[in-house]
Amino acid sequence: MTKPSGTGQPEPPATSSSGVSSLVTTFFDRPLPLYLSAAIFRLVFLLYGLWQDANSPVKYTDIDYLVFTDAARFVSQGQSPYERETYRYTPVLAWLLLPTAHVTGNRILDVAFFSFGKVLFAISDLVAGWLLEKVLAKSMDAPRARKFATIWLLNPMVATISTRGSSEGLLGVLVMALLWAVLERRVTLAGLLLGFSVHFKIYPFIYAPAIVWWMDNERRSPNKTKPTSLSSKPPSLTAKILNFITPPRLQLALISLTTFSTLNIAMYLVLRHPFLQETYLHHVTRLDHRHNFSPYNTQLYLSSSLPLSSSSSFRIEKLAFLPQLLLSTVFIPLVTAKKSLPTSMLAQTFAFVTFNKVCTSQYFLWYMVLLPLYLPQSSFVKNKRFGLAALVLWVVAQGAWLQQGFELEFLGNSTYLLGLWLASLAFFGVNCWILGVIIGDVR
Repeated sequence: MTKPSGTGQPEPPATSSSGVSSLVTTFFDRPLPLYLSAAIFRLVFLLYGLWQDANSPVKYTDIDYLVFTDAARFVSQGQSPYERETYRYTPVLAWLLLPTAHVTGNRILDVAFFSFGKVLFAISDLVAGWLLEKVLAKSMDAPRARKFATIWLLNPMVATISTRGSSEGLLGVLVMALLWAVLERRVTLAGLLLGFSVHFKIYPFIYAPAIVWWMDNERRSPNKTKPTSLSSKPPSLTAKILNFITPPRLQLALISLTTFSTLNIAMYLVLRHPFLQETYLHHVTRLDHRHNFSPYNTQLYLSSSLPLSSSSSFRIEKLAFLPQLLLSTVFIPLVTAKKSLPTSMLAQTFAFVTFNKVCTSQYFLWYMVLLPLYLPQSSFVKNKRFGLAALVLWVVAQGAWLQQGFELEFLGNSTYLLGLWLASLAFFGVNCWILGVIIGDVR
């Protein structure tokens, strides 16, 4: 029965919009609903993937996962993981996935063991989301931090890539743990994480310049004021260099280099040249042109038909890393790191992926895990129409490329010129524009 109001008229019923708002508020008040939803979300994808693999000629499981598990099987037999052709990762990954090689003879148990890696990667997503929340909570209340962490935790693209068997979720955990350790001023832990991350996947080395540059401001006590004098001379170059070389910076450099070197020396002693070739040297001359969003795609396809010893043609893939490294390790850290380390790391990763000669959809997760840290103060959130337009452009440009890629790889129609190349340029252009907005927001 409706309670009468003071005017004698019944009060209007609560609107559905206020009810939805209340539900959303309740959802983010505590961590359990969000993380339970994220776990169930991934479980649904895992179960669907098992069904699709069993019933469809187009498999859900990523080809990379088959490479990982084959390498793990070789390791379980006492052989090198590099016996598996195209395994170009640290042996640590194959060791982590050893349970996938276990065979019991029971179909259900064997499927469960084979899916161990997918479960591990899905759990890594959740841990990365939790670390995201911890970093966000430094500048906002916990419910709002969880709302932005949802961009990662309930993102279908993130969940799909991890449950298909891509190991990028592990990188998400390592990068977020590194950022958290740096912000918490845990230099030893940060050095260990940085060294291990670079060993596990090369690209996190780009964060070292930003972290070192950021330490200059953040290590100073806010209560200390530098005495000034009208007669004091500006410091000499030598004094500036000595002031730059602080104990925390030396500690970070020493620990990270020691960790990285120790791991690599140990792997080399066990596996010799195949470890160096497949884990590191291969990436200098790789010519992967399939599933590659990069504008270098068509050039790599043409170069792949030439012998590696050929000197009669210009090989763009040997110089493609120059603009990529200059942007991600020099220019962007210098401009952005001291103002916002998380956004600097996002911009660096975005530039590294955008300008990489090989750019696949898995690499998008490298910067997606950092995106929620930038968005709260971004132009894309402050102006929602602008943000929606940017998202639509990014999705449409990617969709145009995927349409051309489908024509090429599934229907066998040659779309390298001009369709695929123009689609690659369009996607590259949209990404460059978004990168410019991110850097502009920090400045």
